[in-house]
Amino acid sequence: MCYDISFTVNIKKLADYFPDLIFDEQIEMNFEPVHIIGHNYGNHPIIYKNREDELLHCRLMEWGCIPFFVKDEEAYKKQRATMLNARSEKILEDPKSYWYKIKNRRCLIPMTGFYEHREVKGLKKKIPYFIGLKNQETFFLPGLYSVTELPNKETGEVEKRFTFTLITREANTLMAQIHNGGTNKNRMPLMLSFELSRKWVNDEITLEDYKVILAYEMPVDNMHYKTVYSIRTTEQRPDEKGKNELYEWEGVEEIMV
Repeated sequence: MCYDISFTVNIKKLADYFPDLIFDEQIEMNFEPVHIIGHNYGNHPIIYKNREDELLHCRLMEWGCIPFFVKDEEAYKKQRATMLNARSEKILEDPKSYWYKIKNRRCLIPMTGFYEHREVKGLKKKIPYFIGLKNQETFFLPGLYSVTELPNKETGEVEKRFTFTLITREANTLMAQIHNGGTNKNRMPLMLSFELSRKWVNDEITLEDYKVILAYEMPVDNMHYKTVYSIRTTEQRPDEKGKNELYEWEGVEEIMV
């Protein structure tokens, strides 16, 4: 599954892809380039169609869906870890799934790449990879968002909380070799062409459109990947380079694609 994403561009750049995009007042236009860790439930700029004016907006939402029926956030805390990713297979085919219930609350998650770990025979630690698209510095993964009314822990006042999940699918031949271990191995984020990303947040999407988008498999030739240094450490890299820069690990065989 995908629990680490990278966003290393100025947030204003999103308007290059969506010229009519409206930035909601609560979003900080100086949003710093970051590595977002899903289990921190942090904020990320999300593109969605506002239900009041039917226009595309961008606002900060928390990663990790809180269902609209939740009234006690603390009691839901442990279960929230399971809401960072949504399996594409459950959205249309499982009426009991929460994803089926919010399937019309579609959104886009902008990023410059995501991280995944590979098990390598003979090495104790998994090797982190940075994955992105060759033809788009910034790309947009499809997601679903939820709006929940919960009391503010400090003021006690009820507030609307916007939270999101990232959609995953069965891995393509590249990602099957990288995400090759763990209970959720052989999964990858549902990566889309820009045309399909735009369609995802279009209200005129049909059921057939929905099925086509969920079944889309990003061609390996369109993707780039590289090994990087440990991504969840506060320690400085030995070579003092950036988190997304290539780091060559000993004993790691090339991936065959």
